Amino acid sequence: MPNGVEIDVNTMACTYAAIILHDDGLPISEENMNKIINASNVEVEGFWPGIFCGALQSMDISKGMMNISAAAAAPAGGAPAAAGGAPAAGGAPAKEEKKKEPEPEEEEDLGFSLFD
Repeated sequence: MPNGVEIDVNTMACTYAAIILHDDGLPISEENMNKIINASNVEVEGFWPGIFCGALQSMDISKGMMNISAAAAAPAGGAPAAAGGAPAAGGAPAKEEKKKEPEPEEEEDLGFSLFD
């Protein structure tokens, strides 16, 4: 696999099934997950939907999806570590620096137009 990443079909199928059920406003149950997985013609070991349903019962899926989309929007490589590392136990957290907005790029005239 590229970059040494191995994708588990069981995990992916159950994840997508849970997202589809959540998006459609349907209960995330083992029965509903199995219906979606079977309709997709993917073979999943029988215990996976039950494990996912049990794990998702205590989660707010909408909040989890927002965390994932926020992480995906983060710049590649992540933010550099603050000098000095994490604050000592009981210490005050470091102040967050105000992020600079990138300056808008100037449009250059390349000598042609797509609409000429």
